[in-house]
Amino acid sequence: MLKVDDSALPETEVTDIRSYLASQENKTLLRFLTCGSVDDGKSTLIGRLLYDTKLIFEDQLATLEQDSRKHGTTGDDIDFALLVDGLEEERQQGITIDVAYRFFSTPKRKFIVADTPGHEQYTRNMATGASSADLAVVLVDARQGVLAQTRRHSIIASLLGIRHIVLAVNKIDLVGFDEEVFKRIVMEYTAFAKDLGFASIVPIPMSARYGDNVTRASDNTPWYTGPSLIDHLETVDVEGDAAERPFRFPVQYVNRPNHEFRGFAGTVASGSIAVGDDVVVAKSDKRSRVKRIATYDGDRESAFEGEAVTLLLDDEIEVSRGNMLVAPDARPHVADQLAANVVWFDEHPLLPGRMYLLRTETDQVNATVSHLKHRTNVNNFAHEAAKSLELNEVGVCNFSLQAPIAFDSFEENRTTGAFVLIDRLTNATVGAGMILHPLRRAANIHWQALDVTKTSRAELKHQKPAILWFTGLSGSGKSTIANLLEKKLHAAGRHTYILDGDNVRHGLNRDLGFTEEDRVENIRRVGEVARLMTEAGLIVLVSFISPFRAERRMARDMMEEGEFIEVFVDTPFEECAKRDPKGLYARALKGEIKNFTGVDSPYEVPELADVHLPTMGRSPEDLVDELETWLKERGYC
Repeated sequence: MLKVDDSALPETEVTDIRSYLASQENKTLLRFLTCGSVDDGKSTLIGRLLYDTKLIFEDQLATLEQDSRKHGTTGDDIDFALLVDGLEEERQQGITIDVAYRFFSTPKRKFIVADTPGHEQYTRNMATGASSADLAVVLVDARQGVLAQTRRHSIIASLLGIRHIVLAVNKIDLVGFDEEVFKRIVMEYTAFAKDLGFASIVPIPMSARYGDNVTRASDNTPWYTGPSLIDHLETVDVEGDAAERPFRFPVQYVNRPNHEFRGFAGTVASGSIAVGDDVVVAKSDKRSRVKRIATYDGDRESAFEGEAVTLLLDDEIEVSRGNMLVAPDARPHVADQLAANVVWFDEHPLLPGRMYLLRTETDQVNATVSHLKHRTNVNNFAHEAAKSLELNEVGVCNFSLQAPIAFDSFEENRTTGAFVLIDRLTNATVGAGMILHPLRRAANIHWQALDVTKTSRAELKHQKPAILWFTGLSGSGKSTIANLLEKKLHAAGRHTYILDGDNVRHGLNRDLGFTEEDRVENIRRVGEVARLMTEAGLIVLVSFISPFRAERRMARDMMEEGEFIEVFVDTPFEECAKRDPKGLYARALKGEIKNFTGVDSPYEVPELADVHLPTMGRSPEDLVDELETWLKERGYC
């Protein structure tokens, strides 16, 4: 509770202050967002709410009036959108780019509203605002009706667990407060949204600019008998059965300042916990009991959803960051395969087979999209076959994880059922996921213990198993160098095998083309085959263009430390095109071959190759000698 030094105030004023603070603390908080298409009036609506609830100071109002004359789009009237569009770039363009959060309060409730971008380019920002919201105000320009971005934002709101919608048919004044226009838009939207799982859709005709049906009923819409926007926001029940959800406590930090104190810090994601309650460690099934609940303000007897605490247990059991303390009789899923809805944020598409970093509230693990089940059409909610997800697209994917994680379905728990996807090379957030359910298809499959190991097979051959991954442009000399090296190794009694890109495409990968999606799958399959060959103790020479760093990294991560050797055969494009041993460059440059690496498909040069072989002015034999020396010095052969 906020502490105020009231010793110098009259008793009546002290009582008034304490009463006011107590009333503010007891108010419920509603988090909501505004979304919709560009120029539907989202920022103007929030500005109007702040103005009508008396949350604009005189100096702010003076600045707003000045800015309205400079940047405004409403003539002599105040442009309320400028209260929220704080970035100069937004003011100059007249659009919202970032997510802007604003707080306001009425006598009945406190509010945090997120103003999210309407432009398609910034859909990922809208998903950010929706992730913590309880309700969405979907604005529709009465002149434009329901647009593609309206549908897209509604689908994302549904996927992100928002169950309450206000359909704000804005700018109703610009269509003469026409009831038929309002009814037509409501009918179109509700028909589209009927399968999105919303608990309530409340349509309201309004003019954010003039305040009609925003904070007060409008005389201009006598045919509308529903609540104003603020009346609905003050009374809508979004809590549901949140208090009944099982206890979840993702561990964010193990606090051990001395040998007498070992606590697990985090925020209660759902449910409640009390001293003496039994808990279970989700991943290990270890059971213990809560001995203390410590906070900054001292110990407590209990803690509830949303509260940050430190739990001390009776037993010295292992609990690390990324694990979860849970109720013994209502445990989360623990699995290494799952299905999830995904909203894609990146300009580079999501590709099955490519490895990403999957990050939950406190855990992270390498993850591969094992199957893209379908893409969701934002216009009609249809499920469409797809090989990738492009920027702002939504789909359902199956994921295979390198290690099990603890989670709930997103529908049951928005905190423990959500994740983001991180690009492992750029560390950029490329997608958001909402978990549907675990996949049990491999739950009964376990590694078979074998008596003859990889080490024993390799020792019999007097060599160290390894994969030499030759990468470079077509015509760079990869296959020539790999072939010469294998001849030398074979002559020295080493056990080897070559996997060549062209040869593999005649058999194992004959069903794959040369799109980016097929190239990813091509490398994934070859990586798995090469890994199995190292289990046999072989030295495997893989000669593939493998143009993408992410897939070469994926292949490296399949192997044990030190087994993957990336060899960059560095030949300039001009030289490769000049050599053109298969006549492919000439055809690609004429446009007869599509998706040809170096021409109309990129080649991502290795940044830290284990062996770098510049080829200009050097013979293949010299390059092989250099590579063989490198291998001998490190004990591979």
